[in-house]
Amino acid sequence: MRQKTVILMVKEPRPGRVKTRLGRDIGMTTAAWWFRHQTKRLLRDLRDPRWRVVLAVSPDRQGLSSRVWPGDLPRLPQGPGDLGDRMARLIRSCHGPTLVIGADIPNIQRTNIQNAFVALGRAPSVLGPAPDGGYWLVGLRHPKLAPSNLLSGVRWSSENAMEDTRKTLPQPVALTEMLRDVDTVADLRKLTSATRT
Repeated sequence: MRQKTVILMVKEPRPGRVKTRLGRDIGMTTAAWWFRHQTKRLLRDLRDPRWRVVLAVSPDRQGLSSRVWPGDLPRLPQGPGDLGDRMARLIRSCHGPTLVIGADIPNIQRTNIQNAFVALGRAPSVLGPAPDGGYWLVGLRHPKLAPSNLLSGVRWSSENAMEDTRKTLPQPVALTEMLRDVDTVADLRKLTSATRT
């Protein structure tokens, strides 16, 4: 059976280099602190014997040697290019069903990951939508058979990101649960209010 892989994209949590839109609202140091602790919590929650977790790090050299992230997890450099170039390269580096997620989605649970892998059992690709027109997860059942235009021409950070991405994926595309990422303090407030209700 081919190994399932969850690739978590992370940046070195330095003020001014990570979560800069959030940093404009709450300060760069506080935003970097939030990202570091959010990522550590997420890594703790995502560990599961049903799949391996791989860190895709940026910047490449510093991330590969960083002591910020757990040393027992495999690491890959994100490499050059836009977000689509980097994610496509990471997906193609794997052999079995593969998911790519960001570290700024506080509500991801193991059940969300398992549901996405189940979706890959009935469709060649999967997306996890976000309320802003983007997405929190993208995955392929057969990464080595990914189309040459995988994740090309996507209008990142726009309401078109998910639809643009869908057009580059093997069809049909399964959808999994909608989750919210955190880019601004308004996103944090929405998550907090949703948790209280």
